[in-house]
Amino acid sequence: MKTSSPRQEPTNEPTIRIGALAPLTRPGWVEAGRHLLAGLELAVGEVNDAGGIGGRVLELLVRDTAADPQRAVAAVDELNHLGVAALVGEYHSVVARAAAGRADALGLPFLCSSAVLDALAEQPTNRVARLAPAQSHSWQAYADFLLDAGHGHIAAATQPSVYWASGVRLLRDYLASHGGTVIELDMTSLTPVAMCDELAGLGVTALLLLVGYPEPALAIVEAVRRDHRLAGMMIGAPAGQPEFAEWARLLGADGMAIPFLRYLPGRLGPLGTRIEMLLRERLAEPPSFVAFEGYDTIAVLAAALHAHGTDRARIAESWPQLAVTGTRGEIRFSRMPGIGVWQWAWPPVQVVDRDPAEPDRFRVLHLR
Repeated sequence: MKTSSPRQEPTNEPTIRIGALAPLTRPGWVEAGRHLLAGLELAVGEVNDAGGIGGRVLELLVRDTAADPQRAVAAVDELNHLGVAALVGEYHSVVARAAAGRADALGLPFLCSSAVLDALAEQPTNRVARLAPAQSHSWQAYADFLLDAGHGHIAAATQPSVYWASGVRLLRDYLASHGGTVIELDMTSLTPVAMCDELAGLGVTALLLLVGYPEPALAIVEAVRRDHRLAGMMIGAPAGQPEFAEWARLLGADGMAIPFLRYLPGRLGPLGTRIEMLLRERLAEPPSFVAFEGYDTIAVLAAALHAHGTDRARIAESWPQLAVTGTRGEIRFSRMPGIGVWQWAWPPVQVVDRDPAEPDRFRVLHLR
């Protein structure tokens, strides 16, 4: 699958190929992949409409990862063989980590759009940069929200995953430093109804969904909402499951007032406002923060290409030199302790929920 702007001017110069990874089929988070791709495509179209890179148009070669790390590695190999100048995209953290490792081994610069796992690379590398905040940064903001809201003792419905295990560890350590606790409920051995039975006797005030979407996340929400013993229980979803319209469509009123992390500022500037309108038209629904991440990814890569051409080594060397106006603020990369890739430190972080009175409206509960 490849995309390019339908309005691009013809050129005799070869195109500049950019490889893009996104989850576009199940079990990947398809809505996230669709929004990510919308942002990438919009930005590519704008670059090409403005004359491309030195008269050469960008060509986006898109590969579906379907949330499968091995499939992502195979896609990186294929894109490398096709001569892409750089790799962009991906949403799922474990998949992005596999792609980053392979890209680094091939000498291919990778600008990761949306994955947050701190250990995006197994060893420090200059070839990989990331736009999304690291999990340790954003989930600490979520923990601060929990504490401010009086939820120091919480439960977490979990499934086996490096990403979920990292999230549990971050929350447990941070809450413990403030006298709080986290109790794990293993959803590989519990049905949603059985989980509610355990939850009712724990004395916690909040349940976090650290599980896959759509299932078992949807079934857990429905079970908790229907259990009268849990009437005062807050449900939280730090990984952002309620961000997309499908959540509200499938759960209705049950899916409202579930706080989650969102990487947008309190108010968009002129560029962000313009891009929001264009993304809304393209998606036929309000754009998620993932769509903005996609747009910003190409904006950053285009700046590197304008300055250094398509030489892979020079693109990778340029990450710490860039200063790019993105939809959510100025983007600069730096080295952060414990993170082995170039990191935008930091994108804006919000905790929001969907307003029960107006499901398409997000209420900002905490801003970092």
